[in-house]
Amino acid sequence: MHNSDLEVYCRKAVEAGVSSARVINPANVVTAAWVRLKCQWGCKYKLTHCCPPETPTPKETREILDCYKRAILCHTEAPASPERGKKMMETLKKMVDLEGEMFKNGYYKSFVLLAGPCVLCRECSRKKDESCTIPDRARPSMESFGIDVFQTARDHGLPIQTLREKTETQNLFFLFLVD
Repeated sequence: MHNSDLEVYCRKAVEAGVSSARVINPANVVTAAWVRLKCQWGCKYKLTHCCPPETPTPKETREILDCYKRAILCHTEAPASPERGKKMMETLKKMVDLEGEMFKNGYYKSFVLLAGPCVLCRECSRKKDESCTIPDRARPSMESFGIDVFQTARDHGLPIQTLREKTETQNLFFLFLVD
């Protein structure tokens, strides 16, 4: 598979704040029904427009992934600090901006799945049964799509583990679906 055209976006992702970015085959992204279950009932943020049941099922996600030949898997480390949330918010915004740049450069199918719940608004309009106020910026997480981030990361040689304490460094992942 020819990937040299995507290396520029891998570099830009690193410049935007991720630790590493690599081109992968979307066929190697692991989906599993249990992930959506955990996302839907094991997460305190479950009432956003980017959370189940608003997102595709794992089966639908597999169908979406099968529409792509290439993806970019990004990994970032988020050390514990008072600034962790703010820094991650900045990185998330840069990833959405990079998706837009890819689209403008001819990758019309580009779409990024982020890490964790959408936290762009102080309170999601879904709680008021209203439409998303920033659908051009909001992006769902890999988990909300039923992607087993742990297995996908491990299958690509990237570090990930569950955290026992909030003081530990988080390993977060973003997935750009490209073409």
